[in-house]
Amino acid sequence: MSETRVLAGPVEIVGTGLIGTSIALACRRAGLDVLLTDTASDHVRTATGLGAGRARTAADVPQLIVVAVPPDALGAVLGQVLDDAGPETVVTDVGSVKAGPLAAVVGHPAVSRYVGSHPMAGTEHSGPLAANAELFDGRPWAITPGPEAAPAATRVVEALAAVCGAVPVHLSPVEHDRAVARTSHVPHLMASLVAGTLAGASAEHLALSGTGVRDVTRVAGGDPRLYSQIIGGNASAVAALLAEVRDRLDLALEAVAGGDRVGLESLLAYGQAGTRAIPGKHGAAPQPMAAVRVALPDQPGGLARLFADAGDSGVNIEDVRIDHDPGRPVGLVELDVVEGRAEELRSALESRGWVTHR
Repeated sequence: MSETRVLAGPVEIVGTGLIGTSIALACRRAGLDVLLTDTASDHVRTATGLGAGRARTAADVPQLIVVAVPPDALGAVLGQVLDDAGPETVVTDVGSVKAGPLAAVVGHPAVSRYVGSHPMAGTEHSGPLAANAELFDGRPWAITPGPEAAPAATRVVEALAAVCGAVPVHLSPVEHDRAVARTSHVPHLMASLVAGTLAGASAEHLALSGTGVRDVTRVAGGDPRLYSQIIGGNASAVAALLAEVRDRLDLALEAVAGGDRVGLESLLAYGQAGTRAIPGKHGAAPQPMAAVRVALPDQPGGLARLFADAGDSGVNIEDVRIDHDPGRPVGLVELDVVEGRAEELRSALESRGWVTHR
């Protein structure tokens, strides 16, 4: 049986923000009937205008209800949805923490039709206008059934992930929360702490900003009210990891203040090992990368021409970063490629007139 047969619709989305509307758009892309519900009627109008579905009516009976509301409201909304749902309707949520929502509905008569889930995708933007149907393509989607979840309900939620183009990953709710503390919540806090050192800094200091500080602080631009709910909802797992980070920060402070180069190098090497542990694309083992740095005039069409010339070289570009030169109308583009092919790409671009930085 195909995933689209398992999930025939209608699918109701409760909460038409970035994630909810993106799921709705992905379901519409697959030809499913999508129902939209939100306490903010303007969000429903916006999502409807984007083609994400239609407002739910009293006569509609969804096969699946996806709850995509802010974390602090999740437990109460899940309980209400399970109270009101039809006897065959499956319910999932897409909150960033999974143990808490499950605890909120344990003992509910319909708990066997609830299966938690969490798509590992998003941006620092919010609201339905930031949504897109491709947001989840190729991304992990955690499926976290509780001990009372019916296997048939789990299959429906797995089908939702597949329809949205995601890759289902099965975890227990508790293990999920430990995982996201390590890969999302603590990194977000660290980015915010580093970004906070820039607030109020002098213009002379900020003029030296480059790609490094932008890479480290990018996620700190997210909505503080939302992320305080997300991180606060996973307090136990986050606090345990923060204690480990605090211990290493104390070691770093001692090494820097005491001129301990050996200790400092050991801490940096430990961090380097962590970056190498992050899976590569398609879940494969990570490969060593090298950056080919190319000067890019700040002119219309320049980036397209660079990508076209890079494509003609036959070397695959794994990632791209752009750093703008504050003193002149030129940017520096870093093209990440597999380490052994960097010189090949560099030579190909130089032969076409590009200036590279070695």
